[in-house]
Amino acid sequence: MCGGLWAASLAAQTYDLLLAGGHVIDPANGINQVMDVAVTGNRIARVAENIPRNQAKQVVDVAGLYVTPGLIDLHAHVFGYSGSLLPDDTQLVAGTTTVVDCGGSGWRTFDDFRARIIDKSQTRVLAWLNIVGRGMLGTQVENNTEDMDVKATAEKILKHRDLIMGIKTAHYSRPGWTALERAVEAGRLADVPVIVDNNILTGMERTTREKLLDRLRPGDLATHSYNDRQNELLDRHSGKVQEYARQARTRGVLFDMGHGAGSFLWPVATQAMRQGFPPDTISTDLHSSSIMVGEPDMPNCISKVVNMGMTLQDAVARSTVSPAKAIKRYPELGTLSAGKAADIGVFTMRQGVFAFKDAWAKKMLGRQKLECLVTVRNGRIVFDQEGLSRPDWKSSGQGPVASVQLKKTEVIQ
Repeated sequence: MCGGLWAASLAAQTYDLLLAGGHVIDPANGINQVMDVAVTGNRIARVAENIPRNQAKQVVDVAGLYVTPGLIDLHAHVFGYSGSLLPDDTQLVAGTTTVVDCGGSGWRTFDDFRARIIDKSQTRVLAWLNIVGRGMLGTQVENNTEDMDVKATAEKILKHRDLIMGIKTAHYSRPGWTALERAVEAGRLADVPVIVDNNILTGMERTTREKLLDRLRPGDLATHSYNDRQNELLDRHSGKVQEYARQARTRGVLFDMGHGAGSFLWPVATQAMRQGFPPDTISTDLHSSSIMVGEPDMPNCISKVVNMGMTLQDAVARSTVSPAKAIKRYPELGTLSAGKAADIGVFTMRQGVFAFKDAWAKKMLGRQKLECLVTVRNGRIVFDQEGLSRPDWKSSGQGPVASVQLKKTEVIQ
């Protein structure tokens, strides 16, 4: 091709990346069909059928796969907590492009969190700020009501409103509602929601009914919904979903999965799902213990609710647009709308027989398992499990690696 024609061909390539022929599930826009997704720079450029492949600099054939907005995990642990995991190691490989650290930092430690994790991660890292100034450092720290400074917490949020989504209170093991009361008051001052997992153990003078109906506001989240310690979702005699839980949902309280190492139980989850009480948002509570017990990355959590009867489209909605709205980041996140962030997940749905574990290490067998193959973050492919975007080395010519002169001791024998 002569120079002029070659230049004209490049000029015609209006997109940097084209994911071609995949089954797009974008609940925010009501899309559930085979379409192409085009990306220019770090933005979604177009979602349509049969976008000409010669208009893109790079084309990835994703026929037979599912294409979704990048998943949003609004409850995981990447800082402060002793079991924290680096987000780039655990989230991007799962098609999760946004993670919200759930209470690892407080107003005293957020700046350190930002410098060490947020600013250095490819994953978009946001935060629920702990009402405790020092964050999630164990019982003695988290029971210290003197460090639950409402004004300082609200001021830190307002200063970093682009990164702090709301307030977390957890693990408070003294009687009464002091931790939740102060979290809600700080949330009122900063105009942000609260996410809470306060125990309802005997002697704590707390009940799920009071928490859901009297303490939490519309838009606040009760996490660990399918555990019977943080939320008494089911009547322990009849097994029915508590009427107060339905009333709380009606008035706008959100129920988050928050799987974790102790907070997703098959006896609770299956009963709730059968009775029409799914989670409003799907999240992992991923940390060093939970990742080894229930393996709750986002695709695994989606697989569990799908195998309990939820449609894949509905599960994707509760993993994209719903959490984006819960943290007030919609429509920038949680959608494939043109002009929005080019965060995308590409998945395969395996068919077979798979064992899915709960927090008690009990299994339920299911026939479908969602797995991430490709993750696009900020317009760039950052994970490609099967090399769908990579050329075959035998037919693609000499690349940079081929030109490197290896020392004798480095040659593979």
